Amino acid sequence: MATQTRGDTATKDELLDRLARIEGPVRGVARMIEEDRYCIDVVTQINAAGAALDKVALGLLDDHVRHCLVGGHAGPSDPDEQAEELMAPSAG
Repeated sequence: MATQTRGDTATKDELLDRLARIEGPVRGVARMIEEDRYCIDVVTQINAAGAALDKVALGLLDDHVRHCLVGGHAGPSDPDEQAEELMAPSAG
């Protein structure tokens, strides 16, 4: 059973639930494109899905900062290296 640690840190189960809820709207975007729906409506749905994914990313980042960096459980030990790791552009 997952427990919430503190603050806004989402549990693994909460993050997985959020991702499951995002799947439906993403499939909906694909359907909208297949049906040649109005472009602005499609972009609006894509933005909503992106915002939902951003919330998942922030939940993961919050957990990383609290557990790995503050708790000293992983990653570089030098604060400058930690900041660089967090701020580095993502691959892809």
